[in-house]
Amino acid sequence: MIKNMGLLDRLLRIAFAIMVAAMYLTGQISGKAAIVLGLIALIMVITSLAGTCLLYIPFKLDSHNKKA
Repeated sequence: MIKNMGLLDRLLRIAFAIMVAAMYLTGQISGKAAIVLGLIALIMVITSLAGTCLLYIPFKLDSHNKKA
């Protein structure tokens, strides 16, 4: 697959996943909220490791090759 996620995008997704894990481990979220946020965090980690977000493709978004 074509990589369409830049470094900042990937780091922000990992940071979100860590935040969700910390909230779960400290008991701030539980039940259905924990399941939903956990699944979203898992998807974000997977897309970060792959470097490709499938939702970016139909909208032709690409943060991988952006120059600041």
